Amino acid sequence: MRNSLKIGGAFVGLMIGGGFASGQEILQFFISHGWYGLFGVIAASVLFSFLGMNIATLGYSLKTTSHKEVVLYIAGSTFGSIIDCLITVFSFCITVAMFAGAASAFEVLFGINGFIGSFFMMIFTIFTLMLNVEKIISVLALAIPYLIIVIFILVIASILTMDGSFNEHIEMANQLSTGHWLLAALLYVSYNLAVGLPMLAVMGSTVNSRREAGMGGIIGGLLMGMLILLVYVALMAKMDVIFGKPMPTLVIALHIHPIIGVLMAITLIIMIYSTAVGVLYSFVIRFVSPKSKTYKYFLIVSALIAFFASFIGFTTIVKTVYSIMGYFGFVVIIITCWMWLKRKGSLT
Repeated sequence: MRNSLKIGGAFVGLMIGGGFASGQEILQFFISHGWYGLFGVIAASVLFSFLGMNIATLGYSLKTTSHKEVVLYIAGSTFGSIIDCLITVFSFCITVAMFAGAASAFEVLFGINGFIGSFFMMIFTIFTLMLNVEKIISVLALAIPYLIIVIFILVIASILTMDGSFNEHIEMANQLSTGHWLLAALLYVSYNLAVGLPMLAVMGSTVNSRREAGMGGIIGGLLMGMLILLVYVALMAKMDVIFGKPMPTLVIALHIHPIIGVLMAITLIIMIYSTAVGVLYSFVIRFVSPKSKTYKYFLIVSALIAFFASFIGFTTIVKTVYSIMGYFGFVVIIITCWMWLKRKGSLT
């Protein structure tokens, strides 16, 4: 059970930087649909758990060292090779986005030059990835208890300092709606899956049994759903404060109390760091084994290239990469579900 909890925590740690950190993601994909957004939260939780269970189980069964074996098994050699290439490119692009996000975060939160923020994020990421895979998983999982505590504080404080009623805030949220709540939930899972799949496949191979791997995926999906729900409540309670703001969670935290603002700022940095560690590791091990003599050199060179590429700008990278990731994730979801049905409830 302990290994399952570590995998579940690490699974969430992988995705929180790319699809959770600012609060804008939860606002657009769930809160914008009002009370129907709660159905979206449930749908996303179920899908995260289902996909997490199957991908982690496949990782265990195939004893995979990278995502390649998993996607080739699911999609076949031809189409699987295309998906493999896309995942590899996306992993690097997301690393670039996280370094760029760190630069923006340090500038906005602490008034520190973005170059310094991005540089420190790169250094911490490299040092973490010098560890073995079990320790990397532990590092990713460590962030989750802290995140849960901070989000709980945010939720309670938001409700206690709420102005107006939830119904009034729902009316404001509905002004942001651009589609159906189910489609929004599917899109949210879709682009997060492109972030989480590579490392989750590797994590599944590190446990002692198929059941541990599967439970890790389920726990991760449920944890993700719980955190989405908590942020949903916190943002909805402060809809009058965050409306039109680019980083809703930080705006709420600073509005409630400077100390909570500092806690939230630290949380944002940790979330970006967790995702950077996961995606850069996924990219590197696609080309070289962690046990290879060239691993450290390839890691450092890859991190440096991502660091310099990050000065393209966080917003530009997100607009370009994330939209493609969403469509790509849909393909993976459809194939995974089809294979699961075809094999009568088991991908192995």
